[in-house]
Amino acid sequence: MDFNGFDRPAFPQRAGALHAGSRSVKVMVAGGFGTGKTTMVGSVSDIVPLTTEETLTQATVGVDDLVGVADKKSTTVSLDFGRISLNEQLVLYLFGTPGQERFWFLWNGLFKGALGAVVLVDTRRLQSSFRAIEEMERLNVPFVIALNMFPDARSYPAEEVREALAIDPHTPILTCDARDRASSRDVLIALIRHIKERSAAALEPR
Repeated sequence: MDFNGFDRPAFPQRAGALHAGSRSVKVMVAGGFGTGKTTMVGSVSDIVPLTTEETLTQATVGVDDLVGVADKKSTTVSLDFGRISLNEQLVLYLFGTPGQERFWFLWNGLFKGALGAVVLVDTRRLQSSFRAIEEMERLNVPFVIALNMFPDARSYPAEEVREALAIDPHTPILTCDARDRASSRDVLIALIRHIKERSAAALEPR
């Protein structure tokens, strides 16, 4: 497959019909509770995204970990869904996972057929994405780490984050603003390139 042309803008005018001969793939947007998954899917999607958000109530107190996200008013209870055309040949179907531990049982089904994943990380709460990374490794799903730079988040060197998260040296780490379409698209481009490189490496004679 030709992966050239990633720097061209997406093609929202084709929201109703895929380009003839294009290839569509499933990509997951994972991470801990409140790391920006719904925001990323919404910011980058060519179509109006499907969300399954519900309002947080007092019933979640003591169930969901709200440390660091006390201002969060809603949460994904099933999945988020969006779609983006990266170029004329490649369309990504985006599935955002729920972040709370009580909904993790949905992950196995959501990840079936996924080509790869973006794991969003809040540098203020690194531990919130530990489980997502463990799941990527358990399911053997290629992934990239995207450090979502919240307004009050501190910037850390990539290798310092890599050590803290204990991830493979070949796994890309990027910074992003999940609210920004271009920034989110760049993360998806990096994921596709990583998948391509990993596939090429697997085909090399040993």
